[in-house]
Amino acid sequence: MKKILCVNSSPRGTQSESFRLSWAIIDHLLRRHPRAELVQRQLLAGNTHHIDSDYASALGAPEHDAQSPLLCGSMSESEVLIRELEQSDCLVIGTPMHNYTIPSALKAWIDHVVRVNRTFRPTPQGKVGSLQDRPVFVAVSAGAIYSGALARQPDFLTPYLTSALQTIGLRDITFFSVQGVAFGREALHQARKAAEAEMVHHFLASMSGEVGPVDLTHNQSKVSE
Repeated sequence: MKKILCVNSSPRGTQSESFRLSWAIIDHLLRRHPRAELVQRQLLAGNTHHIDSDYASALGAPEHDAQSPLLCGSMSESEVLIRELEQSDCLVIGTPMHNYTIPSALKAWIDHVVRVNRTFRPTPQGKVGSLQDRPVFVAVSAGAIYSGALARQPDFLTPYLTSALQTIGLRDITFFSVQGVAFGREALHQARKAAEAEMVHHFLASMSGEVGPVDLTHNQSKVSE
């Protein structure tokens, strides 16, 4: 693994629980791949634009026009984000759950990278992804509990992200979550412990020979905003 792309979408930035969880995942990855380059994309408010009329027009254009190098408006931004994803060997997404699903900043990123005749093509049998599969890890934080026996709210985030990523060819998807963060400090502590135990269980087989903490500051890292 040469390059890890980390996309974080919480409006709280580095102070968010989903950011913390995404870095815990990266910690596990770098234990196995200490020389991997880390590229960070922070989807803060206003720095990832919603698709515009040029993009919408291209969606209905013939395939050769949709792939034209003369890109403008949000099509140009879409190409930057797609190439960033194409050049990665692993994708980590950090996201809070907002109103049962993903925040608008992450939805804007999805709209840019899930693009007809670029990252998927329509066929009579359905949409076929154009990207090579790679591991995807999704770090989710939620104020309430949305999975398991204690779930008290619906979850549209997990099935939506799964479907959107599978559309472009990314099928190796693993979700980790910290749930019930609004229920107080002790609940947050227990949720963090449960998430860490789940990560250890997931990564144990492939990382059984790795020991000791990873100093993330020693890895080459590029931040995109």
